[in-house]
Amino acid sequence: MDHIKAIFFDLDGTLRHNQPSGDQVFNDYLLELGLMISGEDMARAQRWEHYYFANSPEIQADQNQHVEPQAFWLNFARRRLVALGCHPQKAHSLAPKVSAHMNEHYKPRTHVPQEVFPLLGSIKDRGYVLGVVSNREDPFHEELKELKLDGYFQFALAGGEVNAFKPDVRIFEHALELAGTVAPETIYVGDNYFADILGSSRAGLVPVLFDPAGLFPEADCAVIKSFREFPDLLT
Repeated sequence: MDHIKAIFFDLDGTLRHNQPSGDQVFNDYLLELGLMISGEDMARAQRWEHYYFANSPEIQADQNQHVEPQAFWLNFARRRLVALGCHPQKAHSLAPKVSAHMNEHYKPRTHVPQEVFPLLGSIKDRGYVLGVVSNREDPFHEELKELKLDGYFQFALAGGEVNAFKPDVRIFEHALELAGTVAPETIYVGDNYFADILGSSRAGLVPVLFDPAGLFPEADCAVIKSFREFPDLLT
């Protein structure tokens, strides 16, 4: 990819991770309650969660209907139970208990995979323009500092800053303006097929899916399971 001049990264789920993950705590609690959920059920629910948080029509409607965070996450628990295969009636009755458990016990720590730092240092030294493009509402510059990631990037862009959220092509267009590059010479790396890959592809960027769990075998783009694999894409 000799023509590539810039590389943009997604933040949450790509550069930054929660340990343990929310779906892990959610699923473990259901198993404690005696619910039978298979690996296939868990993968299906993860795929649904990626779709839901890709600024889907469902999450937009839920945010309008359930303005209070507690109500939103209660409704999310119900939706995720259905995605796991629960009957809607059972999901409705179980959601308050699951939501309360998550509120009390889900206290993850933030984690950046160790291989991220040498990768970013290497590609920055090679002269690529680096940026972070996230669907967050608010700027996240201070968090990048806390994660020791700020020194690698020329810019960071939150969807809320420009009122455009992935997969909307406008957020990618704003990022290109900040980078001073055009779409065909820019890579976008993200973990959410629906937001990151479909969105960046529609905007004309070169998409790369970070998919360590193999959730999206149908992805019609370059796929990496570890950041150690990324430099091979640039040769």
